[in-house]
Amino acid sequence: MRPLRDTDPRRFIADFFTSFTADLLRSDEDPARIVDRYHTPDIVQIADGHRMDRDTLIAHTRPVRKNRPSSRVEVHEAIADGDRIAARYTLHVTQRGKDLAIEVCFFGRFEPDGRMRRSHMLTRALPAATAGERDAPA
Repeated sequence: MRPLRDTDPRRFIADFFTSFTADLLRSDEDPARIVDRYHTPDIVQIADGHRMDRDTLIAHTRPVRKNRPSSRVEVHEAIADGDRIAARYTLHVTQRGKDLAIEVCFFGRFEPDGRMRRSHMLTRALPAATAGERDAPA
């Protein structure tokens, strides 16, 4: 991972989620090792009020590997201040022949090496017509 300070915030957040997912899907490497490359040991992610720590995040990788979705992140806006980033993006996912689009409002903190330490995410599913749209990625 590139450090946040060296990267445009829009590019940083798109690359972070894209490469994390790709690393999970491209190899049979232990998911804990992949999670640890992208997150600090004390990671806490809160998505729509649901808390995930490192162990929960590792467990969450199992269905991702099983279902093998394709995805892309379309970043609409992002700003950074020191180790913090705020972003609004749409996650476009195709899984089992279905297109999904999820709008995400993301607030996170990252270590100098680019690993995520904390995040809060608010999400909402977008209408089906939006899910199938293929805008240029950020």
